[in-house]
Amino acid sequence: MAGNKTLAMRLLEGKKVAYEAIQYDASERDAEKIAVQLGVPPEQVFKTLVVAAPVDGRSPNKPLLAVIPANRQLDLKKLAKLINVKKLKMATHQQAEEMTGLQVGGISPLALINKGFVIYLDERAEAQGQIFVSAGERGTQIKLAPKDLRKVTGAKVADLSSATSE
Repeated sequence: MAGNKTLAMRLLEGKKVAYEAIQYDASERDAEKIAVQLGVPPEQVFKTLVVAAPVDGRSPNKPLLAVIPANRQLDLKKLAKLINVKKLKMATHQQAEEMTGLQVGGISPLALINKGFVIYLDERAEAQGQIFVSAGERGTQIKLAPKDLRKVTGAKVADLSSATSE
């Protein structure tokens, strides 16, 4: 793994941020199942979701990244209220891949710095000592402190999610 560093890893190293890269089965895209593979609770593994830019006729709208725990779902109403728009919708897998240049299952807020995304981190990250986010490719997660993720990405912390309905 030594020579195979992702953009996200190089960014963290360049900013002298401590992290650990952890491999998992790259065919798995479900964040809760990835948590099982990593042997950690699902509330420590965060998935990065792409939300299409709101179309409301106001300022230049940018797509959003919502980084939320594996065991929760993005609450689009909460996010819409937070950014003061009427309605938001998720990007399709194809749109997410086109907007980010990354594969679904490997979308990382760390790999998308300075790419025009507004990044929101679910407030539940603050309760964790360490969290896991994608390293920017399927099969690799980065373990780091939530405060470091915030500092590097400029993520805004907010209540973005609700419990998943089983």
